[in-house]
Amino acid sequence: MNNELFEALTMLEKEKNISKDTLLDAIKQSLLQACKNHYGKNETTNVVVNIDPETCEFEIYAEKTVVEKVEDELLEISLTDARMRDSRYELGDIVRVDIKSREFGRIATQNAKNVILQKIREEERKVLFNEYYEKERDIITGVVQRYVGRNISINLGKVDAMLNAEEMIRGEVYRPTDRIKVYVLEVKDTPKGPKILVSRTHPEFVKRLFEAEVTEVRDGTVEIRSIAREAGSRTKMAVWSNNPDVDPVGACVGLNGTRVNAVVDELHGEKIDIINWDDNAALLIENALSPAKVISVIADGDEKTAKVVVPDYQLSLAIGKEGQNARLAARLTGFKIDIKSETQARESGDLLEYEEDYYEDEYYEDDGYYEDGEYYEDGYYDGQEDGGYYGDEYSYPETDGSYEDGGSYEDDGSYGDGTAYPDDDAPDGGQE
Repeated sequence: MNNELFEALTMLEKEKNISKDTLLDAIKQSLLQACKNHYGKNETTNVVVNIDPETCEFEIYAEKTVVEKVEDELLEISLTDARMRDSRYELGDIVRVDIKSREFGRIATQNAKNVILQKIREEERKVLFNEYYEKERDIITGVVQRYVGRNISINLGKVDAMLNAEEMIRGEVYRPTDRIKVYVLEVKDTPKGPKILVSRTHPEFVKRLFEAEVTEVRDGTVEIRSIAREAGSRTKMAVWSNNPDVDPVGACVGLNGTRVNAVVDELHGEKIDIINWDDNAALLIENALSPAKVISVIADGDEKTAKVVVPDYQLSLAIGKEGQNARLAARLTGFKIDIKSETQARESGDLLEYEEDYYEDEYYEDDGYYEDGEYYEDGYYDGQEDGGYYGDEYSYPETDGSYEDGGSYEDDGSYGDGTAYPDDDAPDGGQE
C-alpha cells in the first residue's frame, strides 16, 4: 500500500471536502501529462494509468503495437523485443509495456504537480460555490472583518462576503468582530472563488427572520403573503393561516410579543406592522392602512387603483409621517391608493351615502366612539387593532401616528399628487 499517498488523500478529503475519487482522477491526469512531457508527445492515447482506490497503488503502461521496424517508441515495439517478453507475440499484436514514473524528468514531474494543484484548487472553488449557492436567498451569520471604502467585508466562515453600502440599514454602525445576520442576495462563481453579495435591507430578510423565530411560519401553517419595507424605519407584513384554528397575526407576535420582539431587536428597533391577508382587495387595503380607521374602500382590480375614505381625525394617521403609512400600504397591496378625509370625499362626491344615523354627532367605532368633536376609546387593549398589532413594541407611529404638527401631508388629504404608489410606479418628477 502507498501509505503516504493514501494519508494525504484522506486528509485533503476531510479538510477541503473534496472526494477521494476526484483527487485520484487528478493524479491520473497528472501522470498522463507527465508522460506527454517525458516523451514529447501531444497525444498519449495508448498510455493507461490504473490506481487502486483502496490501496492507492498505481501502475502506468503503454499499449504498443508489434512491428518489424519501430518508428514511434511510444506507440510501437519491435518483434524481437516483444518475443523477449513472450515468444507467442506476432506482428500486429498489442504488448503492455510498463512505464516507470521515476524515470520522468524534473520538468515533467513539476508539470504533473501543477496539474494536481490546479485540480485541487478548481474542486475547492467548486465545493465552496455549491455550499454557498445552496444558501442563496437565505440568512447566514457572519463576522465583520473590515471596511472596504463604504462597503463592509464579512467573513462567513470559509469565504468572505461583501455588504455594499446601499444594502446596509441606515443608522446601523458595524465594528470589526461584530457578529451580524445577513441575507444572501447572490452567489457568483469566479476564477478567484465564489463572490457573495449580502443585504440587510431586502424585504425577504424580514421574512427569513420570522421563519427562524415562528414555528408556524417555518412549517407552512402560516404564510407570509406580502412584505413592504423601508429598511431601518418600518415594515408592513401581511400573513395568512392555512389552519382556521391558528391566528396568523398572534402566531407571529408570540406570547407578550416575544417573537416579534426578537425580530425587532435584530433589526435594531425597526417598526413592524403585522396584518391579516385577505383575498378581497378592499379588505386587504383596509387592513394595510392600519392603525388608521377606514370608512370605505373602492378598489378597481383591473386598474389596480383604490379610493379610500377615512374619518377626518384619522387622515394624518392613515397617510403617516412623510406619507410612509400610505406608501407601504400601496407596496404591500400592489394598488395605487388615493386617501381622502370624509369631508373631502363628501365635497368631491366620492363618498357613498350611508344610513342617516351613521353620520350623526355620535360616530361609533369598533374600539370607541367619536362624539361632539371628541374621540373616546373603549376596550383598546395593549395596542391591538382588528387584523394587526401596533403601538408598544409591535408598531411605532410617531406618538399618535400623525405628523408632528398633526396636519395632513397634502391639503387634499392625499400623498403627492393624491395617490400613494406601489414600488416604482410613481410618475416622473413626483414623489413615491
